[in-house]
Amino acid sequence: MIYDDNVVRRLKRLEGQIRGVLHMMEEGKECKDVISQLSAVRSATDKAMAYIVAVNLEQCILEEQAKGNETGKLVQEAVELLIKSR
Repeated sequence: MIYDDNVVRRLKRLEGQIRGVLHMMEEGKECKDVISQLSAVRSATDKAMAYIVAVNLEQCILEEQAKGNETGKLVQEAVELLIKSR
């Protein structure tokens, strides 16, 4: 799979958020503030994973359709992958 600039930007933003959380912890910030930021990290991670699965699924479906194959199994696998990631 080829990862586009969109997913790379998402992951770099996540990297910055993690650094921010570590900085908050080093400064002794309140638990609720750290947890709030970690929640934002989790949400952004979930969105990045969903984006990667969606783009990959689209590429796989197009390839399988070009070969004249069914694509239902690919969709099911993508759904299962997202469910497992939770």
